[in-house]
Amino acid sequence: MNVDQRDGRDAVGQRAPRSGGRTTAQRTTRTTTGADRLDRRGEARARGAREFPTQGSAALRPAERTRAAGAPAPRLRVAPPPPVRVPRAPFVGLILVLVVGGVLGILAVNTKINENAFKLEKLQQQQAKLDVDQQQLEKEIADQKAPGNLTANARKLGLVESDDPAYIRLPDGKTIGIPHPAEGAPAITSQQGNGG
Repeated sequence: MNVDQRDGRDAVGQRAPRSGGRTTAQRTTRTTTGADRLDRRGEARARGAREFPTQGSAALRPAERTRAAGAPAPRLRVAPPPPVRVPRAPFVGLILVLVVGGVLGILAVNTKINENAFKLEKLQQQQAKLDVDQQQLEKEIADQKAPGNLTANARKLGLVESDDPAYIRLPDGKTIGIPHPAEGAPAITSQQGNGG
């Protein structure tokens, strides 16, 4: 078996046509002229086929441009962009207003921060003083609650100790024991002992 035959080519180097296909030589020998194209377009229009496959609202046929045979094509060149004129005075004024406003805003914020810092320091000093006062008052209360101080303060008020006290039961109000007045002389330093 020959290499050319095995490859599907004949001795000339052309590939054998497939079923229904054309060879390269047949493709290149066929040339179409402008008249053939116009005839095909006319046939396609007569059959109802579209020349330009489109969808939706783009189904309109684009207009063909016609140019005179003798007229040369116009020469196109890039035009420079039109100069942009921005009024400078309002822009400069806006920038100045923004800069001055920003500086004044920063100064106002710094002033307020410093003022609040002084207020905070003053309030912290007051809080420290109040904390010391509270500690002193709590110490005085604890001292006054001591049993020896309670007895001394009671004697200053003219109270005397009772030997056998009576009790009142709270749920029903019943008295337990026999109440009788305490016997004893008031203390010398009491208000009653001084004649007050």
